Amino acid sequence: MLKFVLIRLLQAIPTILGVTFISFLIIKLAPGDFLDQLKLNPQISPETIERLKRLYGLDQPTLVQYFKWLKSAVFFDLGYSFQYHTPVVELIAERIPNTLLLSVSSALISWVLAVPLGMIAAFKEGSKVDKAIQAYAYSFMSIPSFFLAFIFLFIASRTGWFPIGGIQSPDFENLSLLGKVLDILHHLFIPAMTLALVSLAGLTRLVRSAVIEALKSPMIVMLRAKGVPQRVVVKHVFKNAMNPFTTLLGYEVASLISGAALIEIITGWPGMGMLMLDAVLSQDLFLVMGGLYIGTIMLIVGNLLADLLLAWIDPRVREREFAK
Repeated sequence: MLKFVLIRLLQAIPTILGVTFISFLIIKLAPGDFLDQLKLNPQISPETIERLKRLYGLDQPTLVQYFKWLKSAVFFDLGYSFQYHTPVVELIAERIPNTLLLSVSSALISWVLAVPLGMIAAFKEGSKVDKAIQAYAYSFMSIPSFFLAFIFLFIASRTGWFPIGGIQSPDFENLSLLGKVLDILHHLFIPAMTLALVSLAGLTRLVRSAVIEALKSPMIVMLRAKGVPQRVVVKHVFKNAMNPFTTLLGYEVASLISGAALIEIITGWPGMGMLMLDAVLSQDLFLVMGGLYIGTIMLIVGNLLADLLLAWIDPRVREREFAK
């Protein structure tokens, strides 16, 4: 297993290099930069702008700038934000827990509900229950997540049931520990349910199709012909149907930053989405690169965890992968 993990980590190096280099190149090819905006300020002299360019290394060739950034990024020194005048690592460390809270909670809701709903629909294929679950899946897969967020915000503004924007109330510091937890969950409801309902629809369809395929496999047909108890059949079906489902885990982890960004912006959730939007609009080079760098690492770690979990569930995968 250690050899398997090491090989995957070595394979991740070209991915990180490719993503960061292409992103850096695209950003540099865009017209202007953050310091060009300072030229519009008559209180800032051209000498000051030139001094800032030398300080940040922006007066050097693009390749030299990239490799200097990469050398520092290896040790998670992601540079200094132009806009916030703060180290990029500190900004990301401040915002990423909020994004993780939103994305992990929505992923848990969707994954915990998708498995039983998909299995119920598959075991009752063609029934009214199956049609109702499929109707939900098709409906919410057709609704864009941002539109669903607007609907929730409209209902919240009309009813006052849930707060709009932010992660905590003004009197948060005066609340008890339980009160603080409930206050955060209250603010979390709209963005988390928006992501969960849309994700749940697609995952439910995937589980249903995987379970139906497993039910029609020769092994399950043989078990049923032998009169094996239903709970044993369900156990075998579950293990065989979870392979494609588990593979998606890596992509779900990647969406912890990218997938929730739009919803964070719409609902006013102070996470990485809002931070990256401000960074892109202000052409904050090092902050954009830092966010992409952390997102790429999360994608790689997510895929690795998915592979290890898949190997743990399916002995055939374990023997094939770990025997290499």
